[in-house]
Amino acid sequence: MSKDLYEILGVPKDASDAAIKKAYRSLAMELHPDRNPGDKTAESKFKEVNAAYEVLKDAKKRAIYDQFGHAGLNQASGGGGGGFSGDPSGFGGGGFGDIFEEFFGDIFGGGRGGGRGGPQKGEDFRYDMTVSLETVMHGASERIRIPSIIRCETCRGSGAKPGSGPETCSACAGAGQVRTQQGFFSISRPCPTCRGQGRIIRNPCNDCQGQGRQRSEKTLTVKIPPGVETGTRIRLSGEGGAGPLGGPAGDLYIIIDVTPHPIFERFGPDILCHAPITFPQAALGGKLEVPTLIGRAIVTLPAGVQTGKRLVLRGKGLPHLNRPGVYGDLVVEVRVETPVTLTKRQRELLQEFEQLSNQESQPESHSFLGRVKDFLDKMSSK
Repeated sequence: MSKDLYEILGVPKDASDAAIKKAYRSLAMELHPDRNPGDKTAESKFKEVNAAYEVLKDAKKRAIYDQFGHAGLNQASGGGGGGFSGDPSGFGGGGFGDIFEEFFGDIFGGGRGGGRGGPQKGEDFRYDMTVSLETVMHGASERIRIPSIIRCETCRGSGAKPGSGPETCSACAGAGQVRTQQGFFSISRPCPTCRGQGRIIRNPCNDCQGQGRQRSEKTLTVKIPPGVETGTRIRLSGEGGAGPLGGPAGDLYIIIDVTPHPIFERFGPDILCHAPITFPQAALGGKLEVPTLIGRAIVTLPAGVQTGKRLVLRGKGLPHLNRPGVYGDLVVEVRVETPVTLTKRQRELLQEFEQLSNQESQPESHSFLGRVKDFLDKMSSK
């Protein structure tokens, strides 16, 4: 019977990706053949650990294994035996190269494809943009000026003086990498002669010092669609840094931050407005004018409205970002304002009102007082 992959790595079945990776690295370093020359047992376990990791680091393969076990993996790979993906080496198609990439990828050019010569894509840039709720409502076109890295026009990105050009590196034959043999391992690393570029510039451009790129600034127009939220990412393709060696430019990502509004609170496409009303308005009801992001609106206050009552104006909120023509709601939450700094006459009128109040005009107060009286009577009887 095939061994359990989680047991091979010494992790529980609910282990996180980070825990699986950590366990794999520890075991791979411990069992590596270079550390255990001639130890067939260690070499066998090393292969098992690598094969187990090849499955568990892949979300799809791990899901298949969790549900169907080894049989599911064999079926997914076409029924081949002797490995987890039909590879006769038992290393899932990755071989030893994956191991070194796992440990040394960050050093040797950042993982797969790193450190190879030829044109490369430029850097992606980020620009944080603050917008108002009014901009969210209507959308806008904003002009921004940003620092950038552009192609050197003198050498057209080649890095060489006009009239000359880069030469193919003789040490790596233009590959950008050199290969060294250590035992039965073959290790690739960036060519030290050309620094992984695959070419050498004998006569560098004076304007860019052979980089093929220059620092600059540029002005762009950013179209902000209605309905954006804090964290919305707008991608401007090709507006990032120019690529080294004449490669394509990276992208510019505009990250939106919506500023708080003095009147409205936002909840997705819906907006909330707290509306203070006077005691007479609350008691008598009537019409109340409220603000919206496109003007004004009128809501009807029912007589006897209480603090916290919410009145909804359909379609008066913000537009949905991905649903053109669809709007959220404006929710008006009523807050009854208690009068302060009363005049003598106002105090007299309120006192008169208090004397005229009864259970019908203020049912909650009378109900509460009744419940309190019953509670105290029960407490005293005990």
